[in-house]
Amino acid sequence: MYEFVSTLFMGAVISGGLIVAIGSQNAFLLKTGLTNSHPFAAATVCFLGDFLLIGAGVFGVGALVTVDSVWGALLSLAGTIFLVWYGTMALRSAIHGTSALNIENDDQSPVRLKSTILMALAMTFLNPHVYIDTVVLVGGVTASLSQELKPWFVAGALIASATWFYSLVFVARKLATVLNKPKAWRIINTLIALLMFLIAARLFTSLIVAWV
Repeated sequence: MYEFVSTLFMGAVISGGLIVAIGSQNAFLLKTGLTNSHPFAAATVCFLGDFLLIGAGVFGVGALVTVDSVWGALLSLAGTIFLVWYGTMALRSAIHGTSALNIENDDQSPVRLKSTILMALAMTFLNPHVYIDTVVLVGGVTASLSQELKPWFVAGALIASATWFYSLVFVARKLATVLNKPKAWRIINTLIALLMFLIAARLFTSLIVAWV
């Protein structure tokens, strides 16, 4: 049971760490909430995008390789390096306090549902980094997991994804006040860095155990 809960937590941490980072998708979702421009539709599109991409990483790339294979080892190593790099960048941002999520709310003109959905699709699928993060990285991380643990990883990742996306749009006004403050992002980035380092250590340990 511990392994299931631990894997669920790992999926939530990795997914959460990746999507919480400041980016155009988060800014877009926050603005849909602030302007009431079909926020539920926007969050749902982004969530379904994560569902497809994370599933492709875990049950596609992650299922084709195992940690004791050469490709699996390379993916796991790449995932470890990425997590360390990502954690280092988050820690640097926390130290310098340069992060903030600024949202302009000057345009109050109504937005059509179709326009919101198309923009959400673009924010989700036209960013090349999202494929590296969700498909390649997640595939590498889950290469060390057994088949029975992979659904738990996906569940954790999707819980984090849904919580963040729907929170952004439905409590946008309160979150905007908090997320516009560099101090809040110091705390967020510090937590992200620590958790990414822990996951990287666990992944690297699994790699060593498989090959030594």
